[in-house]
Amino acid sequence: MPVTWVGITIALAGALGYALGAALQQYEAVALGATLRLMGRTRWWIGGVIGFTGACLHAVALSFAPLIVIQPISVATLVFAVPLAAWLHGRRPHRAEITGSVAVAVGLLGLMLLIPAHDVKPSLSNGAAIGLIVVVGVFTGVCFTVARFLSGAAKALAMAVGAGSVTATVSTFVRVVGGGLSGDMARLLHWFTVVIPVLLICAVVLLQKSYAVGYFGIAYAGVQIVDPITSIMAGALLLGEPVPTGVGQVIPAIIASVLLVGGTITLSRLTPDHSHPTPAPEPAPVG
Repeated sequence: MPVTWVGITIALAGALGYALGAALQQYEAVALGATLRLMGRTRWWIGGVIGFTGACLHAVALSFAPLIVIQPISVATLVFAVPLAAWLHGRRPHRAEITGSVAVAVGLLGLMLLIPAHDVKPSLSNGAAIGLIVVVGVFTGVCFTVARFLSGAAKALAMAVGAGSVTATVSTFVRVVGGGLSGDMARLLHWFTVVIPVLLICAVVLLQKSYAVGYFGIAYAGVQIVDPITSIMAGALLLGEPVPTGVGQVIPAIIASVLLVGGTITLSRLTPDHSHPTPAPEPAPVG
């Protein structure tokens, strides 16, 4: 249990970094769109570095504690990420943003707390790993295809759902690689280790596309909902991690689900950030 708390502490620090990085990158993505022009924006890179640091801390945390314990922790950062994004856009957070974010965070955290925290050494066969990648790839493709026919918050949410499934897949492979080391660094010489950065790059690109739509609250909430739920499914179905059982957990789960759905609907009704003045372009370097 002490080792688990070490993982939880590291995950909290990483989650806060990830939230700040996401808010900074969304600010730029709204102004320029999810294009290569983002590569020339200093603020986007700063957000990327902060977010990457948070993701690295999250990866370290997964080496200390089970997937089903660490993944839900990132949900709490939704409460901080949405006000941060509002501040960057030069406005006060809407009451609906705060209410919706808190409802989503509390609802999802409540669902996650119903998961029994028993550590199981992660193990994933090659066949199961390939199957996971294929399923997530098809699912993400469907999400982004559907998003082409949508607009506004629905478009942002569809993209975020696809992106969230990819980030969950990254976490699953990180858990398998990091949690299975047991001090033997030779275990890093596996194709799983190569898959992690590839999936991570895909996740970053997909996240930028969802942020660029302009509805940060619903996009970030979508990722925070899909990521832990997908991770828990992967942990239970592929890694043998335990899931809750018993009639006594049904009512709390229903209450948490209502909060989750209600908060998501609230966030989906907000106006896009690009309805506010877009940030002025950074001055071109002299010389």
